[in-house]
Amino acid sequence: MKKTVMGVRYVLGLAFVVFGLNGFLHFMPMPPMPAEAGAFLGGLAGSGYFFPFLKSVEILCGLGLVLGLFVPLSLVILTPIMVNIILFHAFLAPSGLGLPIILLAMHLFLAWKTKDSYAALLKMK
Repeated sequence: MKKTVMGVRYVLGLAFVVFGLNGFLHFMPMPPMPAEAGAFLGGLAGSGYFFPFLKSVEILCGLGLVLGLFVPLSLVILTPIMVNIILFHAFLAPSGLGLPIILLAMHLFLAWKTKDSYAALLKMK
């Protein structure tokens, strides 16, 4: 099971590193998307800060997963990003939902395997 966890950690981390770097280097073309999805992304890009911040966080947390450094923290930070990726595809670009579901499954698997690290976060007091 240890090798499975490590493999899932590498794949999930590499996915975030690659997609994060793509936000800066644009080496993968953007597929055509519905008008609503384009308008949403255009609004985020119009802020000027959002995508550089988001992609930097994806790269740093992805590297944390790949290197095995601060894995629980990286997963916590990536959780709202992962939720937004799923919701974006579910509501605005459903044709691209396959990969995000696989990434979510890996994310949840790793969170389950590191659940002891979250005990203090989940205490009422």
